[in-house]
Amino acid sequence: MGDITPIKIPLLNPNEPESLLAALHIREGQQVAAGDLICTLETTKSTAEMQAEESGFVIGLRLAVGETVRAGDVLGYLADSPDAQLPQQAAAVSSPDDEFVVPEGLRITQPALTLARQNKVDLRQFSSGALVTENAIRAVLQDSGPPRQNPTHTGPDLTPPSAPLDLTRIIIYGGGGHGKSVIELIRRLGVYQIAGIVDDGLPPGKTILNVPVLGGHAILPELRAQGIRLAANAVGGIGNVAVRIKIYQRLAEAGFAFPILIHPSAVVEESAKIEPGVHIFPMAYVGSEVRLGFGAIINTRAIVSHECKIGAYANLSPGSILAGEVQVGEGALVGMGVNVNLQVKIGRLARVGNGSIIKSDIPDNGIVRAGGVWPIT
Repeated sequence: MGDITPIKIPLLNPNEPESLLAALHIREGQQVAAGDLICTLETTKSTAEMQAEESGFVIGLRLAVGETVRAGDVLGYLADSPDAQLPQQAAAVSSPDDEFVVPEGLRITQPALTLARQNKVDLRQFSSGALVTENAIRAVLQDSGPPRQNPTHTGPDLTPPSAPLDLTRIIIYGGGGHGKSVIELIRRLGVYQIAGIVDDGLPPGKTILNVPVLGGHAILPELRAQGIRLAANAVGGIGNVAVRIKIYQRLAEAGFAFPILIHPSAVVEESAKIEPGVHIFPMAYVGSEVRLGFGAIINTRAIVSHECKIGAYANLSPGSILAGEVQVGEGALVGMGVNVNLQVKIGRLARVGNGSIIKSDIPDNGIVRAGGVWPIT
């Protein structure tokens, strides 16, 4: 292959030049072989999986899952080495409009670039290490809003400039045992930089696995002002899921988003659908056409078989096994080593004790004692 080869979005339908980037099967720096899956594209009439036409290392990814892309857009590049230099046209994108320039080294998706140019967003506020998406540009536009006016004072604007957005930095809310697991998970991903821990019960300055505690929830506006936009909720809520839900609400109200975190050793089938805030821990398996709701936890070595539906905030503990087509309601807890039979429904806020065997449906708020068999015979 040549030194640098662009990966271009194909035309799936002559009457529909745009498609949705539904899934991305590669990451920055990854080595791929010819025929490996690159991404999944969806139009209103079809779904297609794009494969690598040749081998190489992925560099300069410019598009993100959820973006609307056009045929011919450059997704990224294949190079002979992961540290190859990007083509000049990818490293610095300039506009005919002299007032709008993309800083050299900035990674930005095509839809984000179009939106930024239309609204004359100053792209110098973004970190060069982040992939700037359309949602990131909309967040800037929402933050800026209409110009503020002061009817009683004149003179220069004394408003401090906002910090650059850094979509690689993330905070962790909760410094307990589950928080340690989340720290390790994020470190293994190698994508995000942990800015610190927010915990209302720990003193600022304390360190957890060498990560500093920054303060309680009152510090969230300050962290957002620093350009941080991502958060991981590390409050497990085993004793009371309402606490975990409250943390999500608090973070959302403060303007933070929740990336999906999947440990590299976990196996997640391509047809699975995962909502934001989901955490999937080491050696877990998520099967075909599984649906994982917002903020769900799939813990170490948990097995979620084909076509299961896991509700928002549900927690599958280590070693739990769900057969096919199982439904777990919102906020339910499935304990360690639990076995759930085919097509069983576990109700909303139900609690299933460790080592239980579940053979039929459990109602909302139902409780199964540890080591028990449901239904009780």
